[in-house]
Amino acid sequence: MKTILHTADTRGHANHGWLNSYHSFSFAGYHDPERVHFGALRVLNDDSVAAGMGFGKHPHDNMEIVSIPLVGDLHHQDSTGRDKIIRQGDVQIMSAGSGIAHSEVNANKDKEVKFLQVWVFPKQRNIEPRYDQKSFDLDQQKDQIVTVVAPDDEKAVWINQDAWFSLARLSAGKQTGYNLHKKGNGVYVFVIDGNISVNGQQLNPRDGFGIWETDALQIEAASEAQLLLIDVPMEIPGA
Repeated sequence: MKTILHTADTRGHANHGWLNSYHSFSFAGYHDPERVHFGALRVLNDDSVAAGMGFGKHPHDNMEIVSIPLVGDLHHQDSTGRDKIIRQGDVQIMSAGSGIAHSEVNANKDKEVKFLQVWVFPKQRNIEPRYDQKSFDLDQQKDQIVTVVAPDDEKAVWINQDAWFSLARLSAGKQTGYNLHKKGNGVYVFVIDGNISVNGQQLNPRDGFGIWETDALQIEAASEAQLLLIDVPMEIPGA
């Protein structure tokens, strides 16, 4: 088993006033050659956007882009004509494929929106752009690991990669296991809130912990905790 620890205070940071963003991996003006990607996982940004502000329309291609609101609502528009509100409990994915342009704006005029945006290298390049969004019952994540992104599960949003994202809300003292979905994959555990241990490694809010060359994880919550697990291939041609 191999591991890598990224504590919250070692992340890249950019505060633009309207946007306060923390980067678990190299992004924009933050570059660390040791933290460019974890297998197929390329970006994990922890963003807070001021009321009524947001990202104007900008292009992407050949990237799987997942947005997970934590607080507030995000207004998404794109060049395919999509016009959607993404709320807490929703998970959205945009398979940029051969090319797409989109905007993301805080739909709330009176409070910040906080969300995670995750980029994953695609399995197939230049596919026709796709969009998917689903709502997940937060209560179902209580002491359960719930798959929200997958290539093979109609209950989850579809991704163009052998990758699985899962969310969980654990009670203090809860112990649970996680089995990797595919041989050759690794898992990046991101602690949204609370304190947990993964295979004995203590983790605090916004810490990231990558594990590979193993088949399973053991997770124990030291307090009430919320976490995201990103299960991705570790070998990506050209990445």
